[in-house]
Amino acid sequence: MKKIFTHTALATALALSAGSAFAAVKVGFMLPYSGTYAKLGEAIENGFKLYVQEQGGKLAGQEVQYFKVDDESNPSKGPENANRLIKRDGVDILVGTVHSGVAMALAKAANDSDTTLIIPNAGADAITGPLCSKNVFRSSFSNWQPGYAMGAVAAENGDKTAVTISWNYAAGKESTDGFKESFEKAGGKVVKHLTLPFPNVEFQPLLTEIASLKPDAVYTFFAGGGAVKFVQDYAAAGLKDSIPLYGAGFLTDGTLEAQGASAQGLQTALHYADGLDTPRDNKFREDYIKNFPQLPPDVYAVQGYDAAQMLEAGLKAVDGDISKKDAMRDAIRSAKIDSPRGEFTLSKAGNPVQDMYLRKVEGDKNQFVKIAVEKLADPARGCKL
Repeated sequence: MKKIFTHTALATALALSAGSAFAAVKVGFMLPYSGTYAKLGEAIENGFKLYVQEQGGKLAGQEVQYFKVDDESNPSKGPENANRLIKRDGVDILVGTVHSGVAMALAKAANDSDTTLIIPNAGADAITGPLCSKNVFRSSFSNWQPGYAMGAVAAENGDKTAVTISWNYAAGKESTDGFKESFEKAGGKVVKHLTLPFPNVEFQPLLTEIASLKPDAVYTFFAGGGAVKFVQDYAAAGLKDSIPLYGAGFLTDGTLEAQGASAQGLQTALHYADGLDTPRDNKFREDYIKNFPQLPPDVYAVQGYDAAQMLEAGLKAVDGDISKKDAMRDAIRSAKIDSPRGEFTLSKAGNPVQDMYLRKVEGDKNQFVKIAVEKLADPARGCKL
């Protein structure tokens, strides 16, 4: 009986391993699962898993095993949390995160351990600039990209002067710098950049200064609760009807319900929009709503979905052998991703080269208006790859 059992066990093992020559690919999600950004982390994970589900639960024929750590949106805990996934769980791929400060710590941990990292949101320019690395990729955007696109639109609209305003932190500076670069390149002039400490929302003194400066337009980078209050205060100050307010897409993404009538008609730039109405996006939205009815199919879900696509492109090139890191990374960098946002490629620095859309708030939608800038590549200043 013992001999028969051994043969049976061997046959079972062979059957289980058929078509899968390697161990399961271990994917570690380091995302915010609590606090302000919890819904964003959930949407990213949902999008990633939706793509894997569409491939029959595998990527390039390999099973996918998931591990999760709540990054708590706390940069000081970044190294410790990253090492829980890298050293304790032995993940092959890191996927994270939303907060740029945490992403910087995550990128360092990935580099130190030679682990492949796909960033599904954090837009810090430095990650694909001075800190660029052969094993770090982004499925989202750089902070510079939406700002640059909106500056081009403002100039196209005939605006000659502008004021920029943001919290005094890296994301705000990088976004407003992007706006200034393209706006002034087209002949416009940013007459003043206004800031206030994060997360201060006492906007009234700055709104009074904007009114006195009388620019043709205002460009802003705010998100979350700050975006809600800024949009409401801007309208309440009587500025909305006299000085057009432009923003990076996060001004009105996930905030429209709270902003109410104050947001109607606002124009923003981002790499995703409602109403793209392409077969690829319509199918994605339909499938996402079917599987995750509690959350909208938003930009965060798309970024998670495309992180999985990028990983699959790399795995296919090495026939699922995750140990062939360099070949897999080269394949990711040279991939063409068929995204719900529209097809995109990756720059040498690992950042999407993608269409940036002009959107206009109509009801509860950031409705597609037009392509603001086609195939916009982040300049990756300081990258030595």
